[in-house]
Amino acid sequence: MIRLYFYPATAAMIPHIVLEEIGEPYERVLVDRAAGAHKHPDFLGLNPNGLLPVLTDGNLVLYETAAIVLHLCDMHPGAFLAPALRTAERAHFYKWLVWLTSTLQTTLIVYFYPERWVNEGNEQGSAEVKAQAEMRVAALLEQLDAELARTGGPWFMGANYTALDAYVFTLCRWTRNFSMQAPARSRPLLGPYLQRMLARPALQRVIAHEELAPPLV
Repeated sequence: MIRLYFYPATAAMIPHIVLEEIGEPYERVLVDRAAGAHKHPDFLGLNPNGLLPVLTDGNLVLYETAAIVLHLCDMHPGAFLAPALRTAERAHFYKWLVWLTSTLQTTLIVYFYPERWVNEGNEQGSAEVKAQAEMRVAALLEQLDAELARTGGPWFMGANYTALDAYVFTLCRWTRNFSMQAPARSRPLLGPYLQRMLARPALQRVIAHEELAPPLV
């Protein structure tokens, strides 16, 4: 049995969506991050970094969201959540997967936790880091919008839904409360795209499982 260790509205939402799209049985294990359960020795035995998500598949223990997504795509090829191997489309799938996790998500983490990049108590410095990260994320959202224009949609890679869509949706959702820059939903193509994502039954089930409250994007 596959187990997904998650906390609502975190990066664990990405494999959560992928698992619902696959449609095979799995178990959700809530790790109460608000209570510090992600730093408990039991959880650290699964991921010494104390971060979510974690996925177990039999004796296999995986952390790092992109690695989990790739594993799920490889183990469930019939779900067609990644382009065929040894194709240019597959190469671009890898490119965007890495970009989403190492460029957009990393910059969003700076936005949400700016105090990690300044000395303790440096509130002005923290505010400056947050503002710079928000501007950087806004530029990256424009890149996503341009890619949707290039592929012609309705999904991120074009006609076919892939696991990248779970990634794009979740990270765009994180911008919903941007104060200085416009959130993802304000972009001409990202806005309708996010609504198409919200209409997918798999995503609706994830929203219900995680008990997410509006605004959803």
